[in-house]
Amino acid sequence: MDTEEKLQQVISVLDQLTEDTSVPRNIRRGASECKVKLLNRKEALDVRTAGAIYVMDDLANDPNIPLHGRTLIWNIISQLEQVKQ
Repeated sequence: MDTEEKLQQVISVLDQLTEDTSVPRNIRRGASECKVKLLNRKEALDVRTAGAIYVMDDLANDPNIPLHGRTLIWNIISQLEQVKQ
């Protein structure tokens, strides 16, 4: 799987998280922000992924996030780390 496919897969999962109404609004907003970061082609790929990982890590530590949302975020972080390499 090439980098672009991995990135599209991450964006698809971010869309799922953004549309999940059982997840708090600030988490959905953060997921949307990450999607915008990742789609910004003006920055280098490693800068985009590092910024998205930073935001996702911050969201994963939110005490109000449900368990399934936290698991999704951890999966996103894992996929982004693979894209970065």
